[in-house]
Amino acid sequence: MTIELTKRLKSIRNAELSNDGVFKLPLLILADHVLFPQVLSLIPLSDDSQVKAAAFADERGQTLIACRLRPPHNGSGLIDSIHPIGTEIAPGKYAQLADNSRQLLAHGRRRVQILAIDEQGPYPIATARPLIESASEPKTLESLATAVIELFKHSSQYNEAMPESVIKHILALDDPGLLCDSLSAILPLEADDLQQLLDQEDVEKRLELLAVLLTSELQANEAHDEVHSRLQDEIAANQREMYLREQVRIIQQELGDGDVFQQEIHELSERIRSAGLPGEVHEKAMKEMSRLGVIPPMSPESGVIHTYLDRLLALPWNELSEENLDLRHAEDILERAHYGLKKVKARIIEHIAVRKLAGDKMKSPILCFVGPPGVGKTSLGKSIAEALGCKFLRISLGGVRDEAEIRGHRRTYIGSMPGRILQQMERSETVNPVFMLDEVDKMSSDFRGDPASAMLEVLDPEQNGNFVDHYLEVPYDLSKVTFITTANDLYAIPEALEDRLEVIEFKGYSEEEKIQIAQRFLIPKQIEANGIEASGVQFAKGALQHVIRHYTYESGVRNLEREIAKICRKLARRLAAERKAPRRVTASIAERYLGPPQILASKVNRSDAVGIVSGLVWTPNGGEIQTVEVTLAPGKGNLMLTGQLGDVLQESAHIALSYLRGRAHEFCLPADDFENYDIHIHMPEGAVPKDGPSAGITLATALISAFTERQACAQYAMTGEITLRGQVLPVGGVVEKVLAARRRNIARIILPSDNRKDLRDLPRAVRRDVCISYVSTVQAVLDLVLRVPPAKRQRDFEAEQRQSAAEAPAGAPD
Repeated sequence: MTIELTKRLKSIRNAELSNDGVFKLPLLILADHVLFPQVLSLIPLSDDSQVKAAAFADERGQTLIACRLRPPHNGSGLIDSIHPIGTEIAPGKYAQLADNSRQLLAHGRRRVQILAIDEQGPYPIATARPLIESASEPKTLESLATAVIELFKHSSQYNEAMPESVIKHILALDDPGLLCDSLSAILPLEADDLQQLLDQEDVEKRLELLAVLLTSELQANEAHDEVHSRLQDEIAANQREMYLREQVRIIQQELGDGDVFQQEIHELSERIRSAGLPGEVHEKAMKEMSRLGVIPPMSPESGVIHTYLDRLLALPWNELSEENLDLRHAEDILERAHYGLKKVKARIIEHIAVRKLAGDKMKSPILCFVGPPGVGKTSLGKSIAEALGCKFLRISLGGVRDEAEIRGHRRTYIGSMPGRILQQMERSETVNPVFMLDEVDKMSSDFRGDPASAMLEVLDPEQNGNFVDHYLEVPYDLSKVTFITTANDLYAIPEALEDRLEVIEFKGYSEEEKIQIAQRFLIPKQIEANGIEASGVQFAKGALQHVIRHYTYESGVRNLEREIAKICRKLARRLAAERKAPRRVTASIAERYLGPPQILASKVNRSDAVGIVSGLVWTPNGGEIQTVEVTLAPGKGNLMLTGQLGDVLQESAHIALSYLRGRAHEFCLPADDFENYDIHIHMPEGAVPKDGPSAGITLATALISAFTERQACAQYAMTGEITLRGQVLPVGGVVEKVLAARRRNIARIILPSDNRKDLRDLPRAVRRDVCISYVSTVQAVLDLVLRVPPAKRQRDFEAEQRQSAAEAPAGAPD
């Protein structure tokens, strides 16, 4: 700063106070600048009002007031949009730069508080009063100033851009207030922090705040310096490693050992040549080898290519496991490992027979085992692999929602790898394993893709000969793999995927089949697993029946095995404690070990009644009996449905009612019955949701029984969908429904005529215990179930009595 400018700045006096202790000066409103007393500052002038204010002050040789603009504010006037604490400044040199921007050099004088603003002129005029610093104990100020100077010394070590002269000037200051303001002006602090320092009148509090800000800045600088130092150390370590590796390479060359990296490349090349890869795959591998040869060994890309080639060579390309196509051998294994499932076993034997005769001409079908949990779908896949003498692979697709799980990740991603299909093929080491894809109905899709769509190529015999994984980027032949999928719900599989599958349904086991499976497989397995085979424990047939009926409720045998294992553990505990244990488990012993029965039999109507009919329903755990109750009450013809009935089931109720109303004359029903009575249809066990069309004939029979007051025979249970014309349509799950009726001791069953074909595989013992009637119309159901109508309905009798009482003349008064 020149001597003339210094003299000029000193010659400008502070504003004189008026009688009320205030003064008026032009106002400079700055966006992000905070000016401090006794400090020179360079102020940018951004608009014409600021230029005019500066020019006016320069001409008059008087001071200005500078203040900072607040963030966006909802105040009504200019006074609400500025910080009230500013600085009185003396204007110095004014300059216009080459980019047309304008700057003003100013010297801070004192803190002021802005009281009001006049906005009428070309620039705002502020009414302000000076702020007087609060006095504090000199010793306290001195100790605080010393602490701030020490913090500044440490902080300045990290600021290489700060001139040495500025540092010496700061260290030479002995006035605490001037020290605080000078430091605030040169430190790289946020504008909000600077405004807080300017707002503080008390020097002691100002020094404390500055100490906090300096400490925070010092900690940030130290953390940054530590990270920078650690990074430099890592870079130095990597350079040292590269230097040492290069030295090792040169030493090996001098000793005649050759280059290790080149040896690895040579070994990879030999593996590729001897692997017998298909033409396109061989070309891809050699192309990657040529890239590997020109990339520096320390490059990350080198490791990516090396891993890719290792994965490529780990896959089986031509290795075939010798298949055992002996039909008798396959039959023995399937019979030894599984009881029942005749249709399923027959299909597997047919598959092996065709493979034996057709050889390589055969395109392996994609089998899909569909059935409830615990019926042996997965274990049958293992038995097929054992019968063929092939390796068994299995992956679960339940919950998979990323397409990359099937097709793999592209090599551009860090940590990329092949999909789960090829990962399992690496384990198989042959190109013709038995590959089971469990829970194919549990896949879902999201923003990462649809894995079910990716499975279309895998499970299509016409396409899987050229399956392309995103990681390999070359076709891989999956046509020799025997794919088997499993599912619990066929309707959850996408239609396009289901079209590629040959569906084989697994029905639920009957009670006799469960007993045979327990005696042949489950009991010997659990006796051995619990270490009690030497005790000679046996299970009575009655005990197994008791466990099946009262402790399990399933189509399969998984829970049955758990209950048998629980009994075996109780026996093992007694034997281990050298206590007496029963050698024969009876029903009473089973109940004592398992506790009270867990499965309570549903209440089945056992006596003929009006408006109560038993229906057959299907559940995921097998069939069950469902009672339908209908009652009528005087009203306005409203229909009430209870029992948590689904939309389809409610529609069936409306269809049954429409059928009845359309044929009211056939049942001798007065037309006004439907307008004078409310109908309430209820299915007990209201906490269990119910839906489906198979209760159509049950609802119709119960409604007609309630309106005609004809008793329904309790010996019948039925299932079937109805139409408005009274036709009975076929339904699903009839095998499970028949087994449920037999389990509940209902001997007479009514089924749609079109379901006759579904009972061909019904066990003989079940056929012997039940009598099945096939119907095609609702009238045929009514002829079987409803008793002879009464001579007069109770409702008609009560209506006649009410009418007679109304027509009778009033009695004479006493």
